[in-house]
Amino acid sequence: MADPWQNAMDYAVAVARKAGAVIRHALQNDMMIMCKSSSVDLVTKTDQKVEELILSSIKEKFPTHSFIGEESVSAGQPCVLTESPTWIIDPVDGTTNFVHGFPFVAVCIGFAVSKELVFGVVYSCMEDKMYTGRTGKGAFCNGEPLHVSKQTDIRQCLVISEFGSNREPQVVSKIFSTMKKILCIPVHGVRSIGSAAINMCLVASGSAEAYYEMGIHCWDIAAASVIVKEAGGVLMDAEGGPLDLMSRQVVAANNRTIAERIAKEIEAFPAKRDDAPQGDTPRN
Repeated sequence: MADPWQNAMDYAVAVARKAGAVIRHALQNDMMIMCKSSSVDLVTKTDQKVEELILSSIKEKFPTHSFIGEESVSAGQPCVLTESPTWIIDPVDGTTNFVHGFPFVAVCIGFAVSKELVFGVVYSCMEDKMYTGRTGKGAFCNGEPLHVSKQTDIRQCLVISEFGSNREPQVVSKIFSTMKKILCIPVHGVRSIGSAAINMCLVASGSAEAYYEMGIHCWDIAAASVIVKEAGGVLMDAEGGPLDLMSRQVVAANNRTIAERIAKEIEAFPAKRDDAPQGDTPRN
């Protein structure tokens, strides 16, 4: 039987490369920087330009498909995952990195059918690393197979997390409290790269054993989730349950034991679901 989605994945890889070229070019030119909800939640004209490039390219090729894009949702479009084939796009994952020239910026294209992820493409464009994952067919970086770390001792692990853009004192306090608890397990160290997708790809490649974060969005993690899983890793929410793309929380690790140990230390804070109707209060 012919593979119905390989053509879509191949197209996603090609579009991600084009988008990455736009981002690299923009780094050599002046950037117009704007803010979303706070002075540290940044968006640039490049984010918007790259999303338009990706969306227009894919819509031309697959006009009946649905789309969830970071900038489109920010502009007021609904964030709803339906049974329809759906592209989940983050045009510039690591916008703050991009603004500062910190070289970890990714184009993320995830694809789901019947609410199940089918493939993910994460292009770390400054490194020229193309990460891909296809359900049931493995994960790769520039064509080379990826495998998670075999480490089983949490005390021998390198963990990645992020600080996010929420600067409310109670949220910042919980972020640092969680990090302190994990450091005091103790683990070998905690790192912060500035891109959720690249963080997850580092777990998939065996460079780190775990990544966790509260307050992220579905477009940050959809594509990389496939890559982690296909590299042999596990995904869950911050309470140890199954990963829910819309819940704005994730733990990705090389094995379930490490993931559950990390989840045990996380202090959750309110974050409104991506698919929540306007006006809904955040979950605790």
